[in-house]
Amino acid sequence: MPVIKSAQKRVRVTERKRLRNKPVRTTCKTNITKAERLIYMGDVNAAQEAVAVAITSLDKAAEKGIIHPNNAARRKSRLMKKFNQLQAQAPAPAATKPKAAKAKAAKPKAKPKTKAAKAKAAKAKAKPKATKAKPKAAKAAKPKAKATKSKTKKAEEKPPEKLDSEG
Repeated sequence: MPVIKSAQKRVRVTERKRLRNKPVRTTCKTNITKAERLIYMGDVNAAQEAVAVAITSLDKAAEKGIIHPNNAARRKSRLMKKFNQLQAQAPAPAATKPKAAKAKAAKPKAKPKTKAAKAKAAKAKAKPKATKAKPKAAKAAKPKAKATKSKTKKAEEKPPEKLDSEG
């Protein structure tokens, strides 16, 4: 214990501040942990809400001076990086739906009304037929490469068994 009166007061003040700041810190940690769990589970919508709550709590803690603003920024950055990786993996099944919509949209374009448009369409149809003979060998080789990439991605997608606790 300090002997000097001002140092004793400083100890009392810091203890009061510590007790006042503790619930805010634990709330931040809890919100981050919840968001990370939802990210690892793969639930995009719930994870998005949890990430928003965690970021808000970090911003409030930094604003009050409970944690340093750079500390809050670092934690938010790490959390968003994990969330963005989840989002990058999630839209793969949704990517097939826009293609179907594009195919439907392309059908009306196949019936040109003017002679100039008909000529352009005829040229466009003629070009792929002339080049189809060469790429067949290349197309056959490409799916094999894609298949090996997807296998490695699936191996990497497995969530870790334990969450890393970032202070």
